[in-house]
Amino acid sequence: MDFNDSPEEAEYRAKVRRWLEKNAPVSRIKVAHGHENPEFIADEKAWQAKKADAGYAGITWPKEWGGAGGTPNENIIFHEEEARLGVGTIIFGLGLGMCVPTIMTAGSDADKERFVKPAMRGEDIWCQLFSEPGAGSDVAASRTRALQAEDGSGDWIINGQKVWTSGAHMADYGLLLARTDPDVPKHKGLTMFWADMKSPGIDIRPLHQADGGSGFNEVYFTDARLKDSQRVGEIGRGWNVALVTLMNERLSVGGGTGPGWAALMALAKVLPGVEGKGTVLSDGGFREKLADWYVAAEGLKLTRLRSQTALSRGETPGPEASIGKIIAARQMQDLAVEALDRLDQFGIMLTPTQLPYVEGFQRNFFWGSAMRIAGGTDEILKNIIAERVLGLPLDIRVDRDPAFKDIAGGR
Repeated sequence: MDFNDSPEEAEYRAKVRRWLEKNAPVSRIKVAHGHENPEFIADEKAWQAKKADAGYAGITWPKEWGGAGGTPNENIIFHEEEARLGVGTIIFGLGLGMCVPTIMTAGSDADKERFVKPAMRGEDIWCQLFSEPGAGSDVAASRTRALQAEDGSGDWIINGQKVWTSGAHMADYGLLLARTDPDVPKHKGLTMFWADMKSPGIDIRPLHQADGGSGFNEVYFTDARLKDSQRVGEIGRGWNVALVTLMNERLSVGGGTGPGWAALMALAKVLPGVEGKGTVLSDGGFREKLADWYVAAEGLKLTRLRSQTALSRGETPGPEASIGKIIAARQMQDLAVEALDRLDQFGIMLTPTQLPYVEGFQRNFFWGSAMRIAGGTDEILKNIIAERVLGLPLDIRVDRDPAFKDIAGGR
């Protein structure tokens, strides 16, 4: 199969490149903790709106929802060209890549009308309220409770805690998974909601990170009230809705972020080699590792194309999306470690440098570790691949069938 651009795709790429070179803002890849900077957030929103006006936001989304009605390959081409200039909109990844596609799949017509276009234009920021202190990789073990109010209003009263919620401190809305029935097995007693993050009873507390940022948050719900119209999907079917989000998450995360093998090669060309002999690129051992990373990146690209093909057919990305997530996270970490190791003591200095991509590799040194946890740990994803892609026997799980209330810690 030929994975090169077709003549039509090559024409589209040239069109995109011309537009980006004319309209794209200066690369923000060097901005530290930009998603916590009000000016950076304002710039991101302006750039997202500009893309929407030009038909480059929601490229594959239906035209009736404000999208361009384009192909998955056109979407890939645009984001490849955008990444080449380092101007991707970071803060909308959760919303446009995970939360809003879930609304589009399982939400009501009113929800679609309310959320799709504003999110696509960068007017709303979303977060994902899944992980809890006792339910990280095992999302179905969620203990945050949603009980219908006794006043007959049909409203839901939410109590519980979420943690590691990326971007909650700046989010307008969140996709919330909560337990509505503890008397059935854990996967069957969940319901999905959307929540206004400014609602009474929702307390957001940023967490201080090792890299100095505070992008993650704890979110506490204390008698927070949601209307039944804020329910996404059927009562008790929240796990099925969550799978849509999780598969989109692994597809979205599976591309990795920041500098890749080509950036490391560019850096190696200007770094002195061992004992000042040549450059790092003249080191045979380094070139061998670089070749391995190139091969892995190509495999990742083709795996993503498989998932994009599923999307083009109207299907939900399948468990194979987990393959890309594992490879991308590990590769991001390995590339960053290699880059900082080759930079020696200069790798830990945060002062601006003329060397290419150093700031990006420094960011990924921290973020690569987080990526191997976010969206499912390596171990969880390997189980998914073994069971659902390779068809190997299921892992033994004693908590699969009992009612959630009968599981240790399930109350």
